[in-house]
Amino acid sequence: MLKIFFLIFMAGGIPVAVAMAGASLAYIVVSGSLPPFVVIHRMVSGIDSFPLLAVPFFILAGNLMNNAGITTRIYNFALALVGWLKGGLGHVNVLGSVIFAGMSGTAIADAAGLGTIEIKAMKEHGYSTEFAVGVTAASATLGPIIPPSLPFVIYGMMANVSVGALFLAGILPGALLAILMMLTVAYFAHRNGWGGDVKFSSTRFVKAMCELAVVIAWPLLMWLLVARLGTPPQLTVFAGLASLFVLDRIFRFEALLPIMTPVLLIGGMSTGLFTPTEGAIAACVWAMILGFGWYKTLSWKMFVKVCLDTIETTSTVLFIVAAASIFGWMLTATGVTTDIASWVLGFTKEAWVFLLLANLLMLFVGCFLEPTAAITILVPILLPIATQLGVDPIHFGLVMVLNLMIGLLHPPMGMVLFVLARVAGLSFERTTMAILPWLIPLLLALVVITYVPSLVLWLPKMFF
Repeated sequence: MLKIFFLIFMAGGIPVAVAMAGASLAYIVVSGSLPPFVVIHRMVSGIDSFPLLAVPFFILAGNLMNNAGITTRIYNFALALVGWLKGGLGHVNVLGSVIFAGMSGTAIADAAGLGTIEIKAMKEHGYSTEFAVGVTAASATLGPIIPPSLPFVIYGMMANVSVGALFLAGILPGALLAILMMLTVAYFAHRNGWGGDVKFSSTRFVKAMCELAVVIAWPLLMWLLVARLGTPPQLTVFAGLASLFVLDRIFRFEALLPIMTPVLLIGGMSTGLFTPTEGAIAACVWAMILGFGWYKTLSWKMFVKVCLDTIETTSTVLFIVAAASIFGWMLTATGVTTDIASWVLGFTKEAWVFLLLANLLMLFVGCFLEPTAAITILVPILLPIATQLGVDPIHFGLVMVLNLMIGLLHPPMGMVLFVLARVAGLSFERTTMAILPWLIPLLLALVVITYVPSLVLWLPKMFF
């Protein structure tokens, strides 16, 4: 009966969060098994979680970076590094998304932030609007895979697994996705005879490579000082941060400090310096230091607007989580999850078959539901089965999130589709057709991530 109420509400065009809470309330009222007040109690309990505090702070950090001119710096850095390659701005698009993913944590923020700059630049350089939209949409899926990631925070809370381990698990799959997308850009460039979009500048290229070298060498140096030489961690990090600002001032780097954001977050969480929730707060502080103090691109008026936008987005996300909490609890209480598990385990006891079926289900669900809602509904149903079949919950989390990110590119409910259609001025139908070729590298990456779990679990096992 619970499922019937939910499907009726969804068929009536009611928002998914209201449909979940409404179906639970309707079932309780009709069955008379529990007092209706249980709905409110369970919804409040569902968001009374310390890890969920990371959600508003990661959203705020992404919004601050997006509004502080950081996106332009990232774009210019990527242009210096790969803009001279064949199909240059396509490669810039992918590399820019990799870097921005380390700050925003959401695909929609990536598409709306960097997408506006990238699509305009690609059209001005003679690329078709469809190609520009396709590569922007595909690269936007990197946002929730490369840490930090809002879907990982939601999944970690629902699955009761380490958010820090999930963040580490996303690094290598994110790199794989980026490589496959850049190979796809290279294929289109070779087929269409495209050249580079900017003249190769040894000065700009060497400067960009120096920035990358600092990003790689800095955490290694910090680890060497703390682990090998025994210097106090807090003092070492403080001195290291000061050195970054000195280097940036001397060499006038384009995007060194923004690129350091994911390094600082992952390093802090891996070494136990702070929790993922505290890391979200640290990301906000870092964004404010850059926006207000260093680049001076943020104003207080802009900061108030960013905070109000963050409140609006956070309210939506947490309402979905709250509604899904009561719905998931009712699914468990009414035995739906047990029945589904019994049916699946009666059908197959092979992990690879289950993963195939789960992928098909999650791809389908991702076309209709927002990722947060889909995660909160699917985790109580699928994770117990995955665990019984020996699938690692961290590995399964990566598979689930990537499936749902691909769903953002699909009609009828793909939010990235709507955002890019508006940004590029394309019809919804043309935007959909533009994205279709880019599903090939995404689905190929999904197959590899699904059936090569060591790619996902290698880094988490090293640190956790």
